[in-house]
Amino acid sequence: MVTITSEDVKTYQEDGVVLIRGLFADHVEKLRAGVARNMEAPGPFASNNEKSGETGRFFDDYCNWQRIPEFQEVIETSDAAEVAAALMKSDTVQMFHDHVLVKEPGTSMATPWHTDGPYYFVEGQQTISFWSPLDPVKDATLRMVAGSHKWEKPVLPTRWVSEESFFPNEEDYMPIPDPDAEGMRVLEWEMEPGDAVAFNYNILHGARGNTATSRRRAFSLRLLGDDARYVERPGRTSPPFPGHDMTAGQKLREDWFPMLWPHPAA
Repeated sequence: MVTITSEDVKTYQEDGVVLIRGLFADHVEKLRAGVARNMEAPGPFASNNEKSGETGRFFDDYCNWQRIPEFQEVIETSDAAEVAAALMKSDTVQMFHDHVLVKEPGTSMATPWHTDGPYYFVEGQQTISFWSPLDPVKDATLRMVAGSHKWEKPVLPTRWVSEESFFPNEEDYMPIPDPDAEGMRVLEWEMEPGDAVAFNYNILHGARGNTATSRRRAFSLRLLGDDARYVERPGRTSPPFPGHDMTAGQKLREDWFPMLWPHPAA
């Protein structure tokens, strides 16, 4: 069991992000097998993020946990849900989706600065993502702007390859900043396989390309807390979950997004 301290909770609440060492340490081989299965049989949302002038391969895919047994087992048996409840200060933890991101050696394309929340059809203060590398990472680690989850306006969501606005209502968002040029407090960590960065959906984050000679495989898990509710967006969300039949203000339907904490067996 990973121990979460009061200082971890305070950091998560104030900065919107905290590093949890070894959260998935006992599940690394299982997750690697799941990523291999995912890449051999990509889902309908898979992308290789092919951008003109860039080298290498940047594969990502999401919403596969129900068809990839390794992912489902880790989600249901790891400490992730209990840790999420503590960090979010939430009585319940609900599944949202999984996400695999793989940067092969020599992949020059960076993960652009963005916040996840505006892409989703869910809003709330009690949200959390875990990003866990399955290979040692240094330069290609995740980079987070501390405290950005408290900004007054959300950051403009864009399409990663074309860089076009994701939705038509650009005026509702703030332009994407340049954290390094603007002197923002950027947090990043060297990480070992199974470590995890926990972050709020509204944290601004990104990652460099992978110029190393080794792969950078990462598994992400998106979870929801007590106050998360369905929200309408002016276009197709990412992930889209077609046919969900939910209405604004509703908690996400549990037959599609099951409760993970308290543990169903309890």
